[in-house]
Amino acid sequence: MPGNRLQYRPLRSSAVTSGMSSKLRVGVVGVGYLGKFHARIYASLPDVELVGVVDADSATAARIATEYQCTAYAKPEELLGKVDAVSIVVPTIFHLAVARPFLESGVHMLMEKPIAPTYEEGLQLVELAERAGVTFQVGHLERYNAGFMELVKRVGKPRFIEATRIGGFSERATDVDVVTDLMIHDIDIVMSLVKSPIRDLRAIGVPVLTEHADIANARLEFESGAVADVTASRISAKKQRRIRVFGVNSYHALDFADQQVEEVIAHPNPAGGRPDIKSEKLSITPTAPLDAELADFVNTVRARRAPLIDGRTGLEALRVALMVKERIAACQP
Repeated sequence: MPGNRLQYRPLRSSAVTSGMSSKLRVGVVGVGYLGKFHARIYASLPDVELVGVVDADSATAARIATEYQCTAYAKPEELLGKVDAVSIVVPTIFHLAVARPFLESGVHMLMEKPIAPTYEEGLQLVELAERAGVTFQVGHLERYNAGFMELVKRVGKPRFIEATRIGGFSERATDVDVVTDLMIHDIDIVMSLVKSPIRDLRAIGVPVLTEHADIANARLEFESGAVADVTASRISAKKQRRIRVFGVNSYHALDFADQQVEEVIAHPNPAGGRPDIKSEKLSITPTAPLDAELADFVNTVRARRAPLIDGRTGLEALRVALMVKERIAACQP
């Protein structure tokens, strides 16, 4: 495993494919549970042409293509030369193999999280995208949660963060553990708030219904002095996606589900004594994070700017997730 720090390099300015029409030509590879939503959203965007979809299940590809009036292709390579950008929504183990031809052909890409199953494959993807000079965005969609976007504006220097992401069991992602399935969302969120190298990391986790860890907890201590406690479970009776951030004279809590933020600020008392504490529930209009993410990806490609979650940011989230998995493995009997 690499050291605790990554050297960040911004992606080169994207050069939109020379043959691009007035609409951005987009394809989706993998239109199962999540990919079908990518197809729906792209089809609804006025400045996008959904050219085609690909899926290992030809019947699924045909059904989605009919629903959104595009072409169903049998192989990802059939989209080459026909699209300017692509969403890759296939199982993580296939990310590098599927993505490589597109990146080498200069196609802009949104890669669903996690970026790859291993750090080495993730780094290969990042370097391929950087050499090609294309937009390479990783799909950590919680960054597009309206509540989180407001919380980011209000949180100063975090001192303690508590993140909880729990839900019921689903057969959908049992090929991976709860760390790369769920916890990686909050790892990315925490890293984006703290902006400091990790000094120490401890983790525990156990398999319950699968051969992988189904419930896990990680404690991240940063060089800034901040501490984060992150819990993820996919075997809980209730569903909760919540983060609490404690800072200097402040407390912010976000429910990712309803996208509402509670803010508590302690104001100094001019007369001395205990501070004046004011609590407020902020008025936030919820948005659909995936819709916002894909619209931003399209705008990023057109504007030739760096994406909100670029390849190296996604790679850092993966690196920390792999550290958590290593600590969990070390604790197993």
